[in-house]
Amino acid sequence: MARNCLAVVLAAGDSTRMKSSTSKVLHTVGNLPMITHVIKAAQSADVDSVALVVGRNADEVAAAADTGLPVSTWSQNERLGTAHAVLAARKAIEEGFDDILVIFGDTPLITSKSLANARAALAEGADVAVIGFRTDAPDGYGRLIERDGQLAAIREHRDATDAERAITFCNGGLMAISGRKALELLDAVGNDNAKGEYYLTDIVEIARAAGGSVVAVEASAEEVLGINTRVELAEAESLWQHKRRHDLMMAGVSMRAPETVFVSHDTLIEADVTIEPNVIIGPGVTIRSGATVFSYSHLEGAVIDTGCSVGPFARLRPGAELQHGAKVGNFCEVKNAVIGDGAKVNHLTYVGDADIGAKANIGAGTITCNYDGVNKHRTIIGAGAFVGSNSALVAPVTIGDGSYVASGSVVTMDVPADALSFGRARQTNKEGLAVKLKERSLAEKERRRKAGN
Repeated sequence: MARNCLAVVLAAGDSTRMKSSTSKVLHTVGNLPMITHVIKAAQSADVDSVALVVGRNADEVAAAADTGLPVSTWSQNERLGTAHAVLAARKAIEEGFDDILVIFGDTPLITSKSLANARAALAEGADVAVIGFRTDAPDGYGRLIERDGQLAAIREHRDATDAERAITFCNGGLMAISGRKALELLDAVGNDNAKGEYYLTDIVEIARAAGGSVVAVEASAEEVLGINTRVELAEAESLWQHKRRHDLMMAGVSMRAPETVFVSHDTLIEADVTIEPNVIIGPGVTIRSGATVFSYSHLEGAVIDTGCSVGPFARLRPGAELQHGAKVGNFCEVKNAVIGDGAKVNHLTYVGDADIGAKANIGAGTITCNYDGVNKHRTIIGAGAFVGSNSALVAPVTIGDGSYVASGSVVTMDVPADALSFGRARQTNKEGLAVKLKERSLAEKERRRKAGN
C-alpha cells in the first residue's frame, strides 16, 4: 500500500545574512525561487501535501510554493529553533500522515531522489531518517555518529570529541520522521541549551532512548547546501548551472565555452543546437534542433525553430518567435514578433509587435515604430518583402507581399503587394552652404566663450 506524506517546509527566515528586504527563499537559482525548487523536489518524491512555515513575505512565499500540490501556510511568530518551527505546523501534522519530511526552503539543490531515499528508510521501519553528506572539510558541521547501522547521535562540532571530529559524515539538516511518532518526538524536545532553543536534531537521541530506529541516508554535499548569504547564493547558482549545462551537452547540445553560458529552470534546447560563448538564456526559451545562437546574445520568452541563426549581440524578448531558417543578426532586438520561415533581420534593427512573412528581408537600421505613447500597434510585413536600410515603419501598417520599401523611408500608410514605396523628402544640395554654416557656428561658439558661457 502506498504511503502518504506531508512535507513541512521551513521558510520563515529573516534574510539577515542575505541583507535583503525580501525573504531569502524568494531569491532565485536558475531564475526560479529557491522555495519553488524545494517544493518541486518534494512533489517529485511523491509528497501529498505541503505545510509551509512562513515569516516575512508570507503571501509571496506561498505563491512561489504553488506547484499544484495542496499547500497550507503556518506562521512562525517567534524564532525558537528548528523543532519549534516544525511545530508551527502542528495541526497539519495531526492530520495523520505516514511520513513527515522536514525540508528547508533555502536548499534549492535538494533532489527528489534523496527525499525518496529518506522516505524509503521509514518504509523499512525507521522512526527517523536523517539526510547527511560527506565532506573532507567537516569543521563547523554536526557529525552523524553511527553504531551498528543505526544513527546514535548528531554531535555539534563544538561539543564533539577529537575522535568524533574526525568523522566526515555530517548532518544535512533535512530528515524524515514517522508520522505516527512525529508529535511525540517533537514535543519531547527541550530547550536546555546555551541559546534556549528547541533543536530538531535532538529527536535522534530522544527516539533512540525510546528504543526507536534512527538511520542516516546519504546525499551529496551540494544537495543540502543551505543559502544564507549572497555568496552562497552565487555558489548554488554556479553548481546548478554546471549540472544543467552538463545535462544539455550530454543530450546533444554543443557549447564551446559552457562555463560562460547561463540557462534557466525551464530552458528547452534540442540536440544539434550550438550555443556560442557568453549567451544568457532567461525563462521561457525553446531552441529547436539545428539552430545556432552566437556570442553575446540574450534570450527570454522566445521560441527559435529549426535551422535558425541568432546573433551575435542579439536580444530576443518575450513573444519573439523565429520560424524555420529565420535569421536575427548582430545588434538586433525582437519583441512580441514572428519572424517567418527564412526571413532575415540581419543587423542594427528593432522589430517589435510585428509579423514578418517568409523570406522577407529587413535592412539595417530599420525600426518598427510600435508605440504611440499610449498604445502598442502591430506591423505586418508580407512574404518576400524587402525593407531598405534605415526605414521607420509607423504602426499600425502593412507592407504587402513582394513589395519594396526604399531605404530611408518613413512609412505611415499601407504598402500594396508588389509595390515600390518611397517615404522620404527629395534630396536638395546647396552649394557652399556648409562652409557658411560652419563659420556661423564657430562665431557663435566664440561669442559664448567671451561672454563667459
